[in-house]
Order: sequence, then C-alpha cells, then structure tokens
Amino acid sequence: MSSPDMLLPNEPILSVEENIATEWQPITLTLVEYPKGDLVGKLLAWISLAPLGIGAGFVALILFRRDLHTIVFFLGTLVNECINILLKHWIKEPRPMSRAQIWTEYGMPSSHSQFMCFFATYVLLFIFIRLHHINNSNSARFERLVRLLVLAICWTAAFLVCFGRIYLLYHTLSQVLIGALVGTVMGTLWFLLTHFILTPYFPMVVLWRVSELFLLRDTTLIPNILWFEYTVTRHEARARSRKLVSMKSQ
Repeated sequence: MSSPDMLLPNEPILSVEENIATEWQPITLTLVEYPKGDLVGKLLAWISLAPLGIGAGFVALILFRRDLHTIVFFLGTLVNECINILLKHWIKEPRPMSRAQIWTEYGMPSSHSQFMCFFATYVLLFIFIRLHHINNSNSARFERLVRLLVLAICWTAAFLVCFGRIYLLYHTLSQVLIGALVGTVMGTLWFLLTHFILTPYFPMVVLWRVSELFLLRDTTLIPNILWFEYTVTRHEARARSRKLVSMKSQ
C-alpha cells in the first residue's frame, strides 16, 4: 500500500522556492485590517463587516419569506452598490493609506458608509410611513418602543461603521461623509420609488405564473406580519389538533 505522501510518477514536484514565489490572493471583500493590539480597532473592524451580515440577512429573508417588498429593498442595495462602484471609478480618489490587498484602490465615496446610510434611511422611512397601523392602545406603546429601538440600532451601527472606516484609515472624512450623503439620498429615492410607484403593482405581480412558481407574496396590506403569522399559525395548529382528536375518537 502506498503512502499518502507518495507522489504519482507524472505529478509535478514544486520546489520550496516555487512555493514561496507563488502569489496568494485573499478574498479582500471580507479582509479588514486593524492595528495589532488595538482593541478599539479590532471592535470597529468586526463592526465594519455589518454590510455583509445585512446582505446575508436579506438572502435568508428572501429565501424563506418570498416577500416582494423585501426583494425590492434588496435590489435597491444592489443598485446603490453599483452606483458606488461607478462613482469610485469616475472620481478615482485614492484611499488615505495604501494597502497591498484591498478590494479597490479608490476610496471616494466610501461604500460602507453609503450602504449603511442607505439601509438606515430606508428603514427610517419605512417605519414612519409604512408602519402606521395601530391595533389598540396597549400594543401602540410597545410597537413605538420597538420601532425606536430598531432605528437606534440601525443608526448606531451606521455611525460606528462610518467612524471605523476613518479610524482604520480605509477612508478620509470627506470620503465617508460623501458616501453617507449619497447613501441617504439613494435610500430616500428608492423608498419613494418603491412606496409610490412599485408597491401598487405588487398585487398584480403576485398573480403572475412565475410568482406562483417561486411562491412570491405581497404583505403590503398586513400591518404587523409577525402577529398575523403567529395568529394564523396558532389557529391552524388548533384546528388540526381538534381534527386529529376527533379522528382518533371515531
């Protein structure tokens, strides 16, 4: 029996020098550097990965909920990112610190600040314009607290990401501010487009054959989707339980 370390006769053997000379390329999209031993920098480096976490959340929501509004919201983040790439390659302003391994050498505007401000602005407008339904006085107070908590988390995360990009020398102050401005404007425009132009077509879109194939749905007219799904699921579970008990008693 041959040893697992034995090479086949025709297999090329790379010398130590050839292995050292090989250029290794990291996935720079998730690569964030911080000063060694700097705990604040390490924390901000982790927080700067928030856009990736939000993107993963979008994908999970789309796969498991199939809501049209969530899909359009996600498409807006992609459009926002494309605009950022175009602006970077049009302005071509370098970053404050040169790094060998980085996604793109241009820094104006900051894609992180643009993404986070787009997301936070859209959530802000969604909460104050779309989520206006109140069931009763008891739930109204709790719903307002939850909405304020969500807004506080979104804007705090946006601020920390923006601050982290400056602190870690990935962007200058002006690059972050311009990115935040572009993201805020894009978030506002995309929400207005979705709310006033696209949303009225959602009831018609869900009737398309392709929408039925992918189980797409429109929850625009349901003010509290979590409560709605909870009550419907509870009612259905109770109905099936009673049916099962009656079948066993026969």
